[in-house]
Amino acid sequence: MATCPQGHASGSDDYCDVCGAQIAGAAPAAPEPQPAAERTGAESCPICQTPRAGQFCEVCGHAFDGSGAPAHLPAAGARWEAVTAADRVYYEQVIAEGGPDADAIAFPPYCPERSFPLEAEQVRIGRRSRGRDLQPDIDLSGPPSDPGVSHLHAVLIAQPGGSWMLVDPGSSNGTRVNGKPVAVNTPVTVGVGDRIHVGAWTVITIREGTP
Repeated sequence: MATCPQGHASGSDDYCDVCGAQIAGAAPAAPEPQPAAERTGAESCPICQTPRAGQFCEVCGHAFDGSGAPAHLPAAGARWEAVTAADRVYYEQVIAEGGPDADAIAFPPYCPERSFPLEAEQVRIGRRSRGRDLQPDIDLSGPPSDPGVSHLHAVLIAQPGGSWMLVDPGSSNGTRVNGKPVAVNTPVTVGVGDRIHVGAWTVITIREGTP
């Protein structure tokens, strides 16, 4: 836990999660590897980094002009929902693996389920950051807050036929779907009943909501 100049306890060590102030002594962020598309001057998809070949990304369907999904891609209806909860078994697995700050992370004594309707074409998963002006669609800031969740941890992307793909753009602690690690910027299909694990103890289950 870092402490900002205002005295707030922050799960992030660069900008305070409470007031957004920069934390003194925070190391500057390391430059991210430059995608091949950028090195060659071509535009790349901001979600999965695939080089642009048309109006929509061939991998995840992102609209480069901001106009929305392709005509054949139906809106992600409210019949889909993401339900978040705390998973004790996953937490114990993370602690056993001895990740960074594992000894300082405690399992929450109470963490009610929360439901987030999947209504947009792209649904961001993470923790809000006032300092970076980030407001994810599935906000895992809590309470309780899972310190292992990145501000932009993963993105759910609607697909033709009503399915979804999950992309991890490079989270600090990784993402797992049904127990299997997700490679960075590699789309993984998810559907009803699939369990997405992020952070130290958070599980996100895809369900069919009420029409």
